Amino acid sequence: MQKIPPAPDVLLSFPDDLPVPTDDGACEHLQNRLMPDVSLKSTEDQEINVSQLSGWNVIFCYPMTGRPGFTIPEGWAQIPGAAGCTPQVCSYRDNLAAFKPLGVGIYGVSTQTTGLQREAVNRLALTYPLLSDADFSLASALKLPMFEIESLKLIKRLTLILNNGEIKKCFYPVYPPDKNVAQVMDWLLKNQA
Repeated sequence: MQKIPPAPDVLLSFPDDLPVPTDDGACEHLQNRLMPDVSLKSTEDQEINVSQLSGWNVIFCYPMTGRPGFTIPEGWAQIPGAAGCTPQVCSYRDNLAAFKPLGVGIYGVSTQTTGLQREAVNRLALTYPLLSDADFSLASALKLPMFEIESLKLIKRLTLILNNGEIKKCFYPVYPPDKNVAQVMDWLLKNQA
């Protein structure tokens, strides 16, 4: 009897024909800016003040991770840059060891609650913290690009590379989401002093 492979986890993949986001200039103001004095609750039950992160750190912002058994908002895959959050967070998990020798901290940020983020951390076996910006304190302070769907207010996908609390590089828009980790590593290897 031939074994039938399990169906692919739709949350871990995304269609090849997703609309590609375009750079609307919404992040041009971030280069060389200091991180604001904002504390975000982490999935490790800590308050992380992003202005006090020392050394090199990567903060990647993503709209939201999907959950098994819950329907994603209608039209999600048609929004440029929306789909692909789970593949992105997993790509950072899978490449975390490469950042360790460089002394780089990794943080994911979304406007989801800490409870929803913990579910993702546990289900996806993430080995770095997710930070909740459910009150939009970071998004407001940095004037991050946002979008709304079905009464959800979400951060557009972007990645910040920080050195001692200063934004040295902003990747925006980020596409494809699962390749962002390679872009970030390449930039760090060329620019980290």
